[in-house]
Parts: sequence; structure tokens; C-alpha cells
Amino acid sequence: MSEESLAGLAAGIRARRISPVEAVEGCLARIRKSDGRLHAFIRLDEEGALEVARSLEADAAAGRWRGPLHGVPLGFKDLCHLRGLPTSCGTRTPEYLVSAQECSAARRLLDAGAISLGKLNMTELAMGPYGDNAHHGDVDNPWLAGHAAGGSSSGSAAGVAAGFFAGAVGSDTGGSIRLPAVCCGVVGLKPTYGRVSRAGAMVLSWSMDHLGPLAWTARDAALMLKVMAGRDPADATASRRAVPDYAAGLEGGVAGVRIGFPENYFFHGVDDETAAGVRRAAQLLGDLGARVSEIRVPDPRDMTDVAMLITRAEASTLHARVFRERPQDLQPMVRARLQVGFGISAYDYLQALRLRAKLTRAFVREVFAEVDVLLTPVIPESPPALAALKTATVDEFNARAGRFSRLTRPFNGLGLPAISVPCGFTAAGLPLGFQAVGRPFDEALLLRLGHTYQEAAGWHHRRPSLD
Repeated sequence: MSEESLAGLAAGIRARRISPVEAVEGCLARIRKSDGRLHAFIRLDEEGALEVARSLEADAAAGRWRGPLHGVPLGFKDLCHLRGLPTSCGTRTPEYLVSAQECSAARRLLDAGAISLGKLNMTELAMGPYGDNAHHGDVDNPWLAGHAAGGSSSGSAAGVAAGFFAGAVGSDTGGSIRLPAVCCGVVGLKPTYGRVSRAGAMVLSWSMDHLGPLAWTARDAALMLKVMAGRDPADATASRRAVPDYAAGLEGGVAGVRIGFPENYFFHGVDDETAAGVRRAAQLLGDLGARVSEIRVPDPRDMTDVAMLITRAEASTLHARVFRERPQDLQPMVRARLQVGFGISAYDYLQALRLRAKLTRAFVREVFAEVDVLLTPVIPESPPALAALKTATVDEFNARAGRFSRLTRPFNGLGLPAISVPCGFTAAGLPLGFQAVGRPFDEALLLRLGHTYQEAAGWHHRRPSLD
């Protein structure tokens, strides 16, 4: 991409410095060069993308602009149903999801002028935090070969970091946007539950799933969210709240914003490099005018356990058929997780739902009476080597995966908006990042905080070398 970001590319197309065809061809060249290592794509749609690009180029020449993303190439996690392309959901089955309903969030982006480059790799059935996939190839980390790219939206994050497309749609049930975002050094936003319609996307857990953007900058994520968000008759859980212009408020800074730095839970068991990176980010935000203070939050362990129980019960219900009819087609880790779900009683599930509501009310009331934003690590350790994951037993793998996602999962249970923003690198060259969490439907503040930090820190000017 000749322009550094989605926002830059969109502006360049509008100013005729670059054409939609040139933008797509540039992306395809990078994909051909590097996706043999990264495995970001399950299905690349070169012909379809170029056909749409030529149509958009003709529209631009005639002064017809379809929307704010006119000519911008995007990628879509392969649980988003798109007409004309099979949806595997990371499984062996070429068409796992057959739906009459196209993914609403994806369609809104395409209607705004975006170009689909195809379907992106993911952890099988979105059930895992590392991006490993025995069917389509493990997604490799763009910054350090042989290391996990994070999951389950692994192809989405790796592809953004590699410049394969300007932005991507991912899903997040326990951290699956934020985990790959931090592992690959990009911005990932899990919106408030209901902010973005989930119609036309594979369901893993109907009460925990979120769709959201992955992009190079907070500004890019703001542009995508503005298009994706809003009421949808096809999804009864989609909020009727008006959608603000997220990009319009990005320059407001963070002066006076109350940032809470949790003294309990979120820094326990976190490696030194990760903790230090997040603390440096908090210090910079304080230098920019934010009011940073340590606070004690309601212990998230209960919410983590509740969220895991609900997710497993709902996932097993939704994917029972493939488990019973073709268990040999599923990776052992996925089979083990689904098996646990079948043992959860209706009583335990309903009690978990009740407790979730109680814990959410308490957390929101107590935390956001003191602060506007909660700032935490995203992951407790650097992305592990893929080889180390291969030697683990199923039980060891699942235990490690649970620990890896323990800092993100509570906010799926709480339904709160949360953003992952890059904040440096480890000594080995792997990205670091922080997680900022806000009140329900306060995505605008999170995006403004992320943008302010990025402009001051400048980490987004560094790209991975894939040579």
C-alpha cells in the first residue's frame, strides 16, 4: 500500500493519488510474496477483488463515490458469510456455514466502497487464542517467524500487520480480536455487546460474541466502526443507539481523563517486559494530561469462570452436530473443549447467566464511579513459539490457553468495550500492547485515547520486515 494506513489510503484514493486497482494490485503483490509464510488467507479472491476495483475506479472517474471506504481493500475472518465465497470457520469442511443471511457488518463495509480480498485464517471454530490451525496452516507472527500470531482472528491481525489489506473484521468471544492484535502489533477493538450486528457470522457463544475491526491505527478502527455499527433488524441484540462519528473526536486528547491502573489481578503473573510496557504507556498518557491512579477492581476471577462456563455451554449446543457426526475432523483441543460443554447442566448455565448480570452491575458501578478508563495488559506473556504448543498435551494446551486469555475474557462477560493498542516491543522483537476498557458504548473515548497515545508514542511508524 502506498499509503501508510486505511485512513491514508482512503484519502489517497479520494485525491486520485492512487486508484482502487493500484491499491488492490499492491496488496496482491505483498500477499503473493509473503503469505506462504504467514498463512493469513484461507481463500484469496483475486479475480473478484480486481473486478470490484475496476468498477469502483470507473465510478471514481465519473465522480460517483460509494462511501468513505471507496476502493479500500479489506479482509474478512472466515466466519463471516459473504455471497459467492464458502465459509469454513477454520474447519476442514469447505462450507461449514451455509447462510441465507450475508454478514451484516461485512456488507456495510462493502456498501461503503470497501473491496473484499477474501476470507481469512482463524483458529478452528474460533476456539483458541494462538492462531494454530491444522487444516489451513498455523498463522505465523509477522514480527518473529515461528511465533504465535494470536487467535482466533489470527489471519485478520497478521494480514493487517503485513499490509495485505488496510483493515479486517474479526470476532471476539474471549479475547479473539485483542489477543491477535497485541501479538501482531495492530489495533483491535471489541465493541460493547450489541454495538455491531453479528447477523450472518458463525455463532460460537450467542451471549459473548462480538464483531469488531482490526486495523493499523485507532483512526482506521474508528472509520471502520462507524460503518459497521448500528441497529440491524436481522440481529435482535443489535443496539438501537445512534452511532457517533468516532473519527470526529479523535483529536480531543486525554487531558482530565481518569485512567485506573488496577493493583489487583491484572498484573499478577504477568512477565516483566509486558508489565513494564504497559506501565510506560500509562506514564506517557499521564504526561499527556490524563489523571492516572491505582485502583482496586472487583475480582474478575468470578466473571472469568462464569464467562467460560457460558461460552462452553453455548458453543457445545451450537456445534453439537459436527462433534457427534464428524469428531475426527476436529482438532483434539477443540474436541476437548466441546466435550466439557456437554457436561454443563441447564441449572448451572442459568445460574451463570444470573451471576453474570449481578457481577456486571457491580463492576460497572464500582469501577466507573472512580475512573473513565481501565488500563491493563492484554496478555500475561509474549506470544509463544508455535513449536512449543505442538508438544503440549491437550490438557496442557487448554490450561495454557486459559491463562493466555484470562486478562481479556472478563470483558466479554461484562460486555464492555475494550481496545488493544501497541506500546512497544520485547527484546526479542515481539510487539507489546495495552488494553483500555470503558463504560458501555464509550468506544469514542477508547479510540481517542488510543489515537492520542499512538500519535505521541509513534510505534505505528514501524512495520515488520517480511524479507
